[in-house]
Amino acid sequence: MEEKKYWVGFNHVKGIGAVRFQRLLDYFHDLETAWNATGVELRNAGIGEKPLANLLYFRKQNDLDRIYEDILKKGIEIIIRDDQNYPSALKTISNPPPVLYIKGTILEQDARSVAVVGTRKVTAYGKSVVHELGEILAHNGITIISGLARGVDSEAHQAILNHDGRTIAVLGSGIDIIYPPENRSLAEQIIANGALISDYAPGTQPEGINFPPRNRIIAGLSLATIVVEAGLRSGALITAEFAADQGKDVFAVPGSIYAPQSKGTNKLIFDGAHPLIRFDSIFEILGLDNVQYPKKVQNELPTDETELLILKILQKEALHIDDIQALSGFPIERVSAALSFLELKGYVQKTGNMIFSAIYEYQEEYS
Repeated sequence: MEEKKYWVGFNHVKGIGAVRFQRLLDYFHDLETAWNATGVELRNAGIGEKPLANLLYFRKQNDLDRIYEDILKKGIEIIIRDDQNYPSALKTISNPPPVLYIKGTILEQDARSVAVVGTRKVTAYGKSVVHELGEILAHNGITIISGLARGVDSEAHQAILNHDGRTIAVLGSGIDIIYPPENRSLAEQIIANGALISDYAPGTQPEGINFPPRNRIIAGLSLATIVVEAGLRSGALITAEFAADQGKDVFAVPGSIYAPQSKGTNKLIFDGAHPLIRFDSIFEILGLDNVQYPKKVQNELPTDETELLILKILQKEALHIDDIQALSGFPIERVSAALSFLELKGYVQKTGNMIFSAIYEYQEEYS
């Protein structure tokens, strides 16, 4: 498409983002006319002096046809905001990115997606939650959106890939610049089972200023955002803020009040985020029905003695929490806490008002 190359051209010019794109379209009605306009005409369009200088210099120094062809030769798909296959969820946010560069495939089913984000310094607790979450999301055909960063992001992508699910990574660099570099292999897996997306021109380096806009796209593509672990200054909190601003649900995994990686998530909960204490709450709040739980294998029994006994009690039938307490002999607070952990780990599910049933299958007898 001839018009598309002009979108790409303006996308390469520093200082011309979604707002100035719209000013150009409002003034010139199409970007080909805008690209060939004089400096005076562009100034009258209101794009600002610095972006104007950058544009005039870029036009003089570069061959737009060659840039456009080189991108296509690299197997990069270009989607502009006017295309029918532009992600519908992104069109609903204010000032959606005008141009997206994609490697891989975005399917219609990817509209059923949640963002999973968090700290780069993920703990064993965070990894455990992410991998349980990845399994149940994959089992229910939910795509994970994340940012390919170290820590929670990488764990989230890998977790859903491990269970043949789909995932999309939004980059804070050009689509041809994988950051961090150790995630190149993971990026190839994502391309084969989802997509890489960037709104930055190919060749753009991963500068710090790029990541908040990247986080806005992560939130924009998703039905909800789940923050697994985050410190008080984590970029994941920015993603959560964007999601809330977009009118979307935010979930946070509660953690120890002493753990630095949980201070941000605990604050999110204090500020009104949904506490993720059981995975099926995601489906309930989003209104997604017919939740399917993956069956556990017999060598994955819980190690906690309280959880183990309660799981044994629930093998025969679903029971009310009061009956579980009576049969176990444990204090009700201990039973309630154990049931919460068993739900979070996917061993049991709530089937009624404080009624629980086991979804864990095993063959050998408990000792």
